[in-house]
Amino acid sequence: MNDPKSWLRKNPQVRTIRAAASDLNGQPRGKRVPARFADKVVEDGTRFPLSVLNLDIWGEDIDDSPLVFETGDRDGVLWPTERGFVPMPWLEAPTALLPIWMYREDGRPFEGDPRHALASVLKRYRKKGLTPVVAIELEFFLIDDSGKSLQVPLSPRSQKRRKAAEVMSIRALDAFDIFFTDLYDACEDMDIPADTAISEAGLGQFELNLMHQPDALHAADDAWLFKMLVRGLARRHGFAASFMAKPYEDYPGSGMHVHFSVLDEDGNNIFDDGGPKGTDTMRHAVAGLMGAMHDSTLIFAPHLNSYDRLVPENHAPCGISWAYENRTSAIRIPGGSPKGRRIEHRVAGGDVNPYLLLATLLGAALIGIEDGVEPPAPITGNAYAQELPLIPGSWGAAMDAFEASTVMPRILPEGLIRNLLLTKRQELHFMSELSPAEQVEIYLDTV
Repeated sequence: MNDPKSWLRKNPQVRTIRAAASDLNGQPRGKRVPARFADKVVEDGTRFPLSVLNLDIWGEDIDDSPLVFETGDRDGVLWPTERGFVPMPWLEAPTALLPIWMYREDGRPFEGDPRHALASVLKRYRKKGLTPVVAIELEFFLIDDSGKSLQVPLSPRSQKRRKAAEVMSIRALDAFDIFFTDLYDACEDMDIPADTAISEAGLGQFELNLMHQPDALHAADDAWLFKMLVRGLARRHGFAASFMAKPYEDYPGSGMHVHFSVLDEDGNNIFDDGGPKGTDTMRHAVAGLMGAMHDSTLIFAPHLNSYDRLVPENHAPCGISWAYENRTSAIRIPGGSPKGRRIEHRVAGGDVNPYLLLATLLGAALIGIEDGVEPPAPITGNAYAQELPLIPGSWGAAMDAFEASTVMPRILPEGLIRNLLLTKRQELHFMSELSPAEQVEIYLDTV
């Protein structure tokens, strides 16, 4: 963490700051403050209603929410996170973002803040002397949304559109080299550990990996900030970027794959048995993930458009399974050195809230470890061709499963579960009144 006050002194060019927290949809909510008054935010925190972290995708209050009229729409107090200030290179004027998180007036963490949900899960790991090591892969689309239909942007280099999937194409990366060069520079400025970028199977689709690190809160911050950065920087370059799950009907959607291992107090990977199979503890973690997968689909697929991605043979898992080195499975155990033995969870779309995603995955894995659950045998071959238990196939069914779950209350706070369900049911109601084009319009720039 940088010291916020000294960071501002070292960066006198910054004219304004944004103090922002993540709501349940992963949207940044907060305030713009002149830099000369930023010390007050650092020292005294800032205030806004608790209900602000529980708005729908349009930024509207949730009907019948206990956070609004029932309790007088009372304030929470928001304090800087450990992250400190980060620059916002996508804006024209020199600006800094101060990530904040919400507490109640009496100092208790606000249970509706998704960052606190992840922090609570990590506290349980620490009590056992364990530390998750997390890496995140994010897929996104570069899109020209200036016309009536979405299409690939013109290449800044050739002024041509390449209307074809180009898996791992150097040419596709080079076509947007100026954008990616600026993106890597911005990631370095923001201390986001951006690693390898590749082109993917969709039109103008790319994937960028964030390096693994033994601080899951920092990893979730990185993903949250990265999504803001990519969307904002793309607009500076004259096109859009989107993490929506599936903008094109005929091409695969975007996922957010999570890799994780767990270290003990001596720094040993507790999934490493010295060979390719992994330890009993790893299998228990896999079983915990599988046991929670059906009920937690609403976390992995939180929007109406999310379910367009979750269809067979489209590089997105529909069945609940695990396997070694098999990308058709929901949970994959990658090969490589036993020291790096890890679990890859492949269900979530690019449109998720990274704090809720990591809280759910790490919480489910811990339940499996604590309960000593054994998974079924790993599958081999094409998962889509096998009879497997399925995750919910629709948004409404995912909400019902989430609401009826007995495992989700072991992972997430009761208040957050209630608030998220109220949010999603309200969104379901109003999304049904919109045309497909109107639905795409709201998702394109938000998720």
